[in-house]
Amino acid sequence: MDLAAEPSKSIRLTGLGLVIRWALWRGQVPEWLWSLPGLEYVDVSRNSFSGFDGATDVIQRNEIYMLDISSNTFKNPFPLLPKSVIYFSASDNQFSGEIPKVICELDSLGKLILSNNNFSGSIPRCFENFNTKLTVLHLQNNSLSGNFPEESVSVGLVSLDVSHNQLSGELPKSLINCTYLQFLNVEDNMFNDTFPFWLRVLPGLQFLVLRSHEFHGPIFSPEGSLSFPKLRIFDISKNLFTGVYTPDNKQQRFIGVSFSNYSKSVVLTNTGSKMELLGISFNIYKTIDVSENRFEGEIPKSISLLKELIVLNMSSNAFVGHIPPYLSNMTNLQSLDLSRNRLSGKIPLELEKLAFLAWMNFSYNMLEGPIPQGTQIQSQNSSSFVHNLGLCGAPLQKTCSGEEEETRKEDQEEEENYQVLSGIVAATAYVPGVFCGLVIGHILISYRQDWFKKIFKCIA
Repeated sequence: MDLAAEPSKSIRLTGLGLVIRWALWRGQVPEWLWSLPGLEYVDVSRNSFSGFDGATDVIQRNEIYMLDISSNTFKNPFPLLPKSVIYFSASDNQFSGEIPKVICELDSLGKLILSNNNFSGSIPRCFENFNTKLTVLHLQNNSLSGNFPEESVSVGLVSLDVSHNQLSGELPKSLINCTYLQFLNVEDNMFNDTFPFWLRVLPGLQFLVLRSHEFHGPIFSPEGSLSFPKLRIFDISKNLFTGVYTPDNKQQRFIGVSFSNYSKSVVLTNTGSKMELLGISFNIYKTIDVSENRFEGEIPKSISLLKELIVLNMSSNAFVGHIPPYLSNMTNLQSLDLSRNRLSGKIPLELEKLAFLAWMNFSYNMLEGPIPQGTQIQSQNSSSFVHNLGLCGAPLQKTCSGEEEETRKEDQEEEENYQVLSGIVAATAYVPGVFCGLVIGHILISYRQDWFKKIFKCIA
């Protein structure tokens, strides 16, 4: 449909703004649109517009504060914008070439979203002109290359996304001055650097995604702990990190802050496949992904303190030792991937307590013994347990020997008896005669279980 031919059927005036969204209009945005009186914001997103009718400065002559032309088919030339604009989104179009330096003349610009285009070249150094005003800079999914200039970082940034480009070198250390930064995504570039410990001084950082680079070395610093007190998403997968991974206990706080409605997203690996989190999802999602690195040693005990964690991916490393039973303390966990490590021993029965655990993967380790029979574990596909030569029982086709099955039953009985013991000791402590209760509790725990069963029968 041509907007110029049927203007009355396609325009919705809202206060001082104009919205022409989801109307599937094509062709040129008509020149007369910009002459509407009192126009302060224009949204022509999600159509098939390809250009602007009129002179090159047709938009620039107006005092517009917000302009959204995203999700169209706009191509060069890039529109000239009025200096009054504070919000500009041109994402999901077909703009190409270098990012126009004329953007740097927009003194009031607070949010700039140019993602999902074909921009190339380097990030303009003149972005330093924005100083403290620019709070959102999203340049993801373009073909930007070269180093990320230190001076291009606005100290007022709250959200920075340059993911899926071809940027190289080191992360700009001027990010340390961005004290309001909450969202940082540099995924899938070519940065070659050590872990940016200096980012921990940022008090509000909640989302840190360093996935798919050549970051290397340990993520432990003798100068201080890996402490990001408000972190909700921590993704350092597909890098070359080495050494022992030890999350800081302060990460368990996972404090949430609501974001504005500007576009931001991050792709994570969950339940074995990639998923994209958008907008409000960030307020409820909490994840750690350290997969596809070179971490070694045992799974750290401190990770069990992250009780609000929903996704834990530690796959494709060199972790050794047993799967720790204290993972059962992470009661909100929905996805657990420990595959492709060097873990040994049994799958702990305690994991049956994780009522929300919908997906797990223990494949390609050195695990042994019967697979626990809890519903959450038995609902998994057999591929979650393959290439563990010592594992047996459903859902694998390999049956357990009598000795292995007896061991599993004994382990299960011990767990059940421990829960009964704990309950009786607690109950006894509340009846008159607290001292007696403590003595009986000590006897029950200290002596053989068959003797306890006789005592328990008498009490009953």
